[in-house]
Amino acid sequence: MTSRGFQRLALGFPETAGKAHQSHPDFRVVGKVFATLGYPDASWAMVKLTPEQQAEFVSAEPAVFVPVNGGWGRKGATNVKLRPAKIATVRSALAAAWCNRAPKHLARKFEAQL
Repeated sequence: MTSRGFQRLALGFPETAGKAHQSHPDFRVVGKVFATLGYPDASWAMVKLTPEQQAEFVSAEPAVFVPVNGGWGRKGATNVKLRPAKIATVRSALAAAWCNRAPKHLARKFEAQL
């Protein structure tokens, strides 16, 4: 996975816009950040999962998913190591993060289409 590939996947979700947050590209659904690129450096991305989702992704792919340090990580913010990540895995993590941040009616509509 490349940063460009991550960006393409993130922008493919409904009502998603790319902006910037603390000098890092981010991806928002209805104004709420669900993913970022370039933190802690260009080889990483971040997805906003629940702590339970984070535990599942980290357990399944520890070479790809790592909790963000500190309080954000305890709340589910999860770093994604881009190079070893597979497209399907990243798409799944982005979908979870997107659904977590999207308005409930929009998330239900998206999930019904899966």
